[in-house]
Amino acid sequence: MSRVHLTSRRRFIGQLSTAATAVALAPALRASKSVSRASGERPLGVALLGLGSYSTYQLGPALRETKWCRLTAVITGTPAKGRRWLKEHDLPPGSAYNYDTMERIADNPEIDIVYVVTPPGTHRDFVLRAARAHKHVICEKPMAPSVQECDEMIAACRAAGRKLGIGYRLEYDPFHVEMERFVRDPKFGRLQRMSGAHAFRIGGRSWRVDKSLAGGGPLPDVGIYVIQAACRAAGDIAPIAVTAQEGKKERPELFSDVEESMRWTMEFPGGVVCEGFTSYNADGNRFRAESAKEWVELSPAFSYSGLRGRSSRGEIEFAPFNQQAAQMDDFARCILENRETPVPGEMGRRDIAIMEAIYRAAATGERVTL
Repeated sequence: MSRVHLTSRRRFIGQLSTAATAVALAPALRASKSVSRASGERPLGVALLGLGSYSTYQLGPALRETKWCRLTAVITGTPAKGRRWLKEHDLPPGSAYNYDTMERIADNPEIDIVYVVTPPGTHRDFVLRAARAHKHVICEKPMAPSVQECDEMIAACRAAGRKLGIGYRLEYDPFHVEMERFVRDPKFGRLQRMSGAHAFRIGGRSWRVDKSLAGGGPLPDVGIYVIQAACRAAGDIAPIAVTAQEGKKERPELFSDVEESMRWTMEFPGGVVCEGFTSYNADGNRFRAESAKEWVELSPAFSYSGLRGRSSRGEIEFAPFNQQAAQMDDFARCILENRETPVPGEMGRRDIAIMEAIYRAAATGERVTL
């Protein structure tokens, strides 16, 4: 696989200028929806597809803070959830759809964007159906269990003339914007090493340990954040090779279908390397980038809030920031301004290709080139 350059996000960072500018956006994100845009058009309507914990505790509340989009519908496999959401979010009757009949959203002009928030194994089908309904799509990460499915999703949205974005909230977080700025600063010197870990202890059985639904274990669920951060720090490019080793299963009865933990190394052009770790039976939430003379670190690095940073030059501090509101607002603006999203389907595909290589390296014990 050739090196992937994602220049659209570079333009986005150029618009932000610095992470301080990103934080300055926070008041606007929290502004009332009554604030009209210069065009006088309505905010774009979002239908959340899948009403699990992420929609309930993150996306739903964030949509109360967005300026450029608003919640106008829900799509669920549980009618009771749909009725509850209509009441709690003051949505009109008829704006709760079910999975079997979601094609009816094509007739609702109040829905501009469908946000797919179901387990990864279902992403492809829902994205294709949303595209056929002529809606723009945000697909939660990881994009899909395979590169082939990613290609189908990208092709379907392109054929429909609709945008496809991936739910990479940390692309907008000021701490991550600042980390990238820090590494790009000529004073930092040449990037040499990176390391990161994202892991947590899973309690019991859920869709996360069902490979058909999850696509894998902790690697696609939370290890993907380490992959994302490393590619970003390296210059928005994919690694050229990977090696990996699956950890010994301490709870084989629970992790019979997926890995319990994984360690891997990504090699980037110029001799830059990143050591990654993920697990469903350990703790970890950090990312670090180093040159010969400087370093920058985030810990915690991948949470919804409460990120902290420090560097060889001192502490890194920012005001509270709603990652999900920023992410959804920017996607809406991309539609309104007819520009590329900084988190396109191609970025999601890149990360799935990297993970496929990591799994292959772990299975064979060999270095796998991309």
